[in-house]
Amino acid sequence: MDAYTQSLLDRLGLADPIEVLQATPAHLEALLERLGPSAFDEEVRPGGWTFGETLAHLADVELGMGFRLRQVLAGVAEAQGFDQDAWAKPYARLDPSLALELLRAGRAWNLALLATMDLDAWLLNYHHPERGEEGVDMLVRTLAGHDLRHLDALEQLFD
Repeated sequence: MDAYTQSLLDRLGLADPIEVLQATPAHLEALLERLGPSAFDEEVRPGGWTFGETLAHLADVELGMGFRLRQVLAGVAEAQGFDQDAWAKPYARLDPSLALELLRAGRAWNLALLATMDLDAWLLNYHHPERGEEGVDMLVRTLAGHDLRHLDALEQLFD
């Protein structure tokens, strides 16, 4: 397992990934309420993405992972990767509130799909182009860890 994936799983720890995924949109909305709309332009860390760009990234990851999940459920053995840096190029010119709407709706849709899956679906494997063989369970756990990683970073705006 690569170090990045391990770091996401470590951050998730023993938390229920479904509960984390369910809570993320509301957590982001609460952060935005505490910080106000001007927070969209605040850098999460020096030289890094802003709050708004982070929201756009989370929305794009939701799209990408939802597509990947659907590929696996449809029997595609090789998952398609995506270049997050290439996807991020227009983020500064996009409305972050739309990203939050997309994340909220996409997450609800993906969670609804996960709720329909039986054990056989949860045990499906696929080949990730960078990490090798993975399963649906790993996809869900890493997505939840990814959420927590970015939520932790956004919480730093309050320090």
